[in-house]
This record gives sequence, structure tokens and C-alpha cells, in this order.
Amino acid sequence: MNYYSLNKQSPIADFRQATIDGQAPDGGLYFPDTIPQHSAEWIKDLNKYSRAEIAFKVIAPFTGKTIPEDILWSIVNETIDFPIPLIKVDKGIYLLELFHGPTLAFKDVGARFMSRCLGYFAKEKSEKITVLVATSGDTGGAVASGFHNVDGVNVVILYPSGKVSAVQEKQLTTFGGNIQALEVEGNFDDCQKMVKEAFRDKELKEKIFLTSANSINVARWLPQQFYYFFALRQWKQKEAPVFSVPSGNFGNICAGIMAWKTGLPVKHFIAACNSNDVVSDYLHTGIYQPKTAVPTISNAMDVGNPSNFSRILELFHNNADHLKDIFSSYTTSDDRTREVMLDVYRNDDYLLDPHGAVGYDALLNWLSMHPNDNGIVLETAHPIKFLDIVEPLIQEQIEIPENIRYTMSKQKDSILIGNNYEALRSFLLRN
Repeated sequence: MNYYSLNKQSPIADFRQATIDGQAPDGGLYFPDTIPQHSAEWIKDLNKYSRAEIAFKVIAPFTGKTIPEDILWSIVNETIDFPIPLIKVDKGIYLLELFHGPTLAFKDVGARFMSRCLGYFAKEKSEKITVLVATSGDTGGAVASGFHNVDGVNVVILYPSGKVSAVQEKQLTTFGGNIQALEVEGNFDDCQKMVKEAFRDKELKEKIFLTSANSINVARWLPQQFYYFFALRQWKQKEAPVFSVPSGNFGNICAGIMAWKTGLPVKHFIAACNSNDVVSDYLHTGIYQPKTAVPTISNAMDVGNPSNFSRILELFHNNADHLKDIFSSYTTSDDRTREVMLDVYRNDDYLLDPHGAVGYDALLNWLSMHPNDNGIVLETAHPIKFLDIVEPLIQEQIEIPENIRYTMSKQKDSILIGNNYEALRSFLLRN
């Protein structure tokens, strides 16, 4: 398996090179040159295989010969060593709980897989690798947890000051060691722009070996296919499900579409968006117009220029009509998000986090027009990560897990920098 740049101006790379580079030299995202196909019989028998066997079969074609089978098997096992249950909440509505990992967010899967791949690749290099990552909330904590104390790797996390939850901030600023957090006076798009500028800076890259742990990196993006297969492994309905996916940078739903392209039965994908509705607008107008991100209570989705949407378009050869056959988008306001959280808690005794509530609302809208369908909402984070939103809403205290209580007791350690690339560049050269 090889990877090409979506900008078409860089050499072909294997999985190892694409992982280490993060972004292609021409600034484009890497994309696999072939899409593996799984047999209908294997898909039908998913419940006969262990989750590790499924994950290994899914990812092995994408890693090719860059990682020995025994090492890849260990990486996969360590990546998914926590439950990912499918829960029925209401008629036609199921939730895939992706928050049982160490940082209580779906990004634990991609971050753990990538950190172990990069740790393996780093052993072959004599110089330190610097992982540069922007976060709108959950990515930072998952990357910090996944890469903490990985030999040969330093991590620099950029996050928007005042625009992540208290728990999220502590999760990405309290590890120390090889993890450094930069608090940026701006929004997530500003952070992401600075990271992309660093990768285009040839002089900087001659002095520092840089890679990225955002979902622009193939090793973060592709393992997210796992949970779509795990969902179907637990699926008891005859008809294929509709997936409603809370979407910010669109890596998660893009991985789901890739899983569908490899043979996984899916009826439809809904990109569940908050007020940052660039993709919703594109589907209505045919014009992709990035916007300045606006802050919402589902902050991990506050992205005004989602990087991975270019990969989604590539999966459909940039044909919007073909995309619309399987993919739609729905936008939910903060007021409606709160309403859904409260309704589901009162009526179904299930506490959604704000991102899951956006996904739930999108699925409700779909089912109102397609009442015979069944759908799966990807519940991407534990509500404990959003105490300042959830507790005032339900007027109850949430029991705090012990690991979160310990994290919250630790001292925040971050460096405040201005919203400009030179501030980041100076930091990287000093450190």
C-alpha cells in the first residue's frame, strides 16, 4: 500500500513515510492509492471474530510491509484494550460508546495506534521526532496520553485559550515530561493553521524532525475504521444502519466512509454539525467556503475549515452528486443541544455529552423522515468532560471517575503564545 498527496505534487510514500511525515511535502494530505476490499462472507461473520482479529484485518492492508505482523498485532491489541459497547436507547436509536479509553474520548483509539506505530518507527531513527498537534478539545488529551514517555518522541500540543473544557485542559496540560502544551490566543482554526505553516516551513524542517498527530496523519485517521466494524459486530438488525457522527475536522466520519468503501454495509452517513456548518452549506450550495469558527458547547467540533473533508471528496472522485447518495449533513444549535441532552436524560435515563447530543439530534431528524430505519450515534466523549455544561443543565452532580479526579488535582502547565506562526516557530527552535 502506498500513499499519494491530494495536492499531487509530492512523491509516493509508504505507510511508514506517510506516518513520519504527517503531511506531504507539498502541503497535501496523504491518501491510499488503493482501497482494500473485504468479502461479504467475512463481513457477515464479524461476530465470529475477536475485536483484535477484526482490527488487524482492517488495518493490515494499509500498513503493508512497514510493520512486522507480530508487532502490528501487539499494536492493535494495545490500541483497543477497552470496551466499545453498542447500547440501545430508544426505538431505532443506538449509541456506540467510544469513551471507555484512558482519556474518555473516541480519539484514544487513533492516538494509541499512532503513538505505538511512531514509537516503532522512531527506533530506526537517530534523531528525536517532534509531534506537533492542534486540538479543539479531545485530541490533545488523547495524544498526550498515547505518547507520554514514548522514547524518541517529543509532543507539542496547541490549543485555543479559554475554548476547551476544564477537564480537557487538565488532560492535555498535566503530563509533563515529553509533552508540552501551548495555549494559543485564538481559536482551533488558528492553531491548525500554525501547525500547517510549520509543515510548509522547509528551513524549520531541516532543523527539527516534525510530524503531526492530528487526523491529517494516516496513522490517526485510518484506525478509526475499527469502531464501525465493532458496531456492526454487535448489530442485530437485518437492515444496515444509518451512522450519525458528530463532526468537526471530519476524520471520524471519513474513516467510516472508508470502512463502507471496503465493504462494510451502511445505509447512510450523517455528519452531525454544530453551528460550524461549512459542510452543510457545501451540500446545499456546491461551494466549499471556509468560515471563522464560532465557539459552541460542543467545542471539539468548532472547526471552520475541516481538513479531512478533502479526503471525503477524494473518496467520491470529487463528485458531489455521488457523495450525496450516501452522505448528508445536519446542523444543531446550542439551545437544541441542551434540549436533547435534557430530554434523553429525563425520558431514557441516559446522559449524553454535548457532542453526542448533536449526533442524537441529527439522527432524530433523519428518523422523522425515514421512520423504518435504525441508526447508530457515535457517542464520542464522556459527559464528565463537560461538567460546566452538563451539571447546571440536569441540576445534579455527576460522579467523577477516580482518574479524572486525580487529573483535576494536578497543576496545569502550559505556555501562553500569541496567535501567529512566528510565536510557534520561535518556541520550536528554542526547544
